[in-house]
Amino acid sequence: MSGDEKGASKGNKEPDRRGSEILHDPRFNKGTAFTDAERDALQIRGLLPPRVFTQKEQQTRVLENFRRKSSDLEKHIFMVALQDRNERLYYRTVIDNLAEMLPIIYTPTVGEACRLFGHIFRRPRGFYVSSADRGRVRQVLQNWPEKEVSIVVVTDGERILGLGDLGAHGMGIPIGKLALYTACAGVQPSLCLPVTLDVGTNNELLLADPLYTGLPQHRLRGPDYDSLVDEFLMAVHETFPGVLVQFEDFATENALRLLHRYRDRICTFNDDIQGTAAVVLAGLLSAGRITGRSLKDQKILFYGAGAAASGIASLIVSAMQSEGLSEEQSRGNCWFVDSKGLIVKSRADLAEHKKPYAHDYPFIADLLGSVQALRPTALIGVSAQQDSFTQAVLQAMSEINGQPIIFALSNPTSKSECTAQQAYAATDGRCVFAAGSPFDPVAYKGRTYVPGQANNSYIFPGLGLGVIAAGARNVTDSMIDAAARTLAATVTEESLARGLTYPPLASIREVSLDIAVAVARAAWQRGLATRPQPEDVMAYVRSLMYEPDYPSYA
Repeated sequence: MSGDEKGASKGNKEPDRRGSEILHDPRFNKGTAFTDAERDALQIRGLLPPRVFTQKEQQTRVLENFRRKSSDLEKHIFMVALQDRNERLYYRTVIDNLAEMLPIIYTPTVGEACRLFGHIFRRPRGFYVSSADRGRVRQVLQNWPEKEVSIVVVTDGERILGLGDLGAHGMGIPIGKLALYTACAGVQPSLCLPVTLDVGTNNELLLADPLYTGLPQHRLRGPDYDSLVDEFLMAVHETFPGVLVQFEDFATENALRLLHRYRDRICTFNDDIQGTAAVVLAGLLSAGRITGRSLKDQKILFYGAGAAASGIASLIVSAMQSEGLSEEQSRGNCWFVDSKGLIVKSRADLAEHKKPYAHDYPFIADLLGSVQALRPTALIGVSAQQDSFTQAVLQAMSEINGQPIIFALSNPTSKSECTAQQAYAATDGRCVFAAGSPFDPVAYKGRTYVPGQANNSYIFPGLGLGVIAAGARNVTDSMIDAAARTLAATVTEESLARGLTYPPLASIREVSLDIAVAVARAAWQRGLATRPQPEDVMAYVRSLMYEPDYPSYA
């Protein structure tokens, strides 16, 4: 199948509607930008104000209204409404204003939108598979209006960001992720399918909420849960052959188990595990360029030991091995502190995914004691515990290292292990800092520090585009590693001099293009591609990228 047949469409096909119908179809609606000729051809003359506006002029109106909103949640609702009525104007506005828009359409604001999903619900978007659909998932899936899908993002809502079990209200996550696939990497919107598996919720507040949109029942567990997930995945691949499935915000046990079960059977990856790992590895590689310390010489202490931490450590171990260390030496550079203390061999309460990083070392009950004893060069927070990087912890890191690496990665902002201000102040401005959510620049002792953001949107959109470009059968560790190293390579010396470990968000489409090319090449090199490799890979991948400028319909 050629790229033009699947994945390469620019979305410029002629509308099959006329009159008021086209004004209510977000794929084709241009609102006041329809030209005089189009208004005649499409039978909409008189249905719009007579003046014809350009898309740029429409965007001015959008931004004026957007910036007038009194809260980030209201801004989020406003942008969702725009997406529902004029898809191209929505993406044009987001792409042209990425730094301003990403915190609104995704983290951290999407967390609040999910928490209140049933209360702000206006129009359905995405696809729901509930436990009541067992035995007929494929039949139900036929109701999705698009016949071609390249990427599915699916959640069961059990671990939404750092907010926990939000059940069916987690739908905001796959919707937001797929909006970023389009905005950041140009994946055609019609090829994106957001899915929520509604298997209930154990959140008693939601179960008591009369406006909760999901099934008001406790979570499905065990074989019944597994059979529904399996039926869904098989139905998706039968309906949309070759589709990439991205697991999103599953609880640790299911996230690790499902990834292990399916990663070699279908084209799939888990963004919380592998996407987070790639963006953190890229940040560490960039930080090493600032501090002058190679990756293999880093000693990394993780605060939090869930699926994300496990995935990060696994990729770091692999990367350290590529720099000449043994697996044992690489694991010896990765240490974990969970809610009960340092993870060591003497503990009898360790889950399976923690055991590979349980070292033969005396138990230490707290994070500060662990920092003082282990003397790590990098501290990575994936705990969803606000303010857990205390002033004492940050000062200890500063006393041990000339330029300590501090990554406070938990989302949303309310769950961050520390703020940028706290990190720079406690380390006298010497730390290399990045966070999972955006922080404003920090003025400290006459200097302005611009915090980096370890945002997965640097990785997964380009990864998905690369998978589509090559028609990859699986997503492998080599592809994840290629994505991470490509991201790190895009950070300029100028950015490093300012303490930044990631490129500017404004460049994310070009970054995603570079990552997609690297991922596609990895698929072709390892014989995992189902499409022939073109002579000019960069030009080919670029040709797949959706541009939201208005086409002519006259």
